[in-house]
Amino acid sequence: MRFSILPAFILLLPLAEIAGFVVVGRALGLALTLALVMLSFVAGMILLRRQGIGILRRMSSEGRNGMMPGRELLRPAMNVIAALLLIIPGFLSDLIAILILIPPVRDLVWRAIARRFVVVNAKGGYSPGPQPDVRDRNPNSKVVDLDEEDYHREPKPNSPWFGKHLGD
Repeated sequence: MRFSILPAFILLLPLAEIAGFVVVGRALGLALTLALVMLSFVAGMILLRRQGIGILRRMSSEGRNGMMPGRELLRPAMNVIAALLLIIPGFLSDLIAILILIPPVRDLVWRAIARRFVVVNAKGGYSPGPQPDVRDRNPNSKVVDLDEEDYHREPKPNSPWFGKHLGD
């Protein structure tokens, strides 16, 4: 069974944020700590308003159309993510947001993300020009590329589920 770090991160993040509040509160005092939290919230709102949620919609539509969201979309999308992290109260999320806003870190994230994209030109997708064949040609790959004639379903009359619908 493969261990995913995401559930552990989601469970431990609030504890780390609380610890950050305690450490910063002891060092700076309550009023300055609350002022820093409010300042990061306002900065996140300004950044989010400037970038807008539209950039995430644009990335999603390009992905659905079979095009890989380009590098020109990465900067505004990362700014939206940083803005959302700034809005969340806590100093650890603010630190991650500030790291995301640094261009060399953003380039590192782009390199990590670009390797994981697989662009498949869907039959109904819009493609403005000839698309390069970017399928993985590695023989040890877990990607299986099937054409429409390779895979189809035909109902089997002797199946116990034949003629049944969800909820029956």
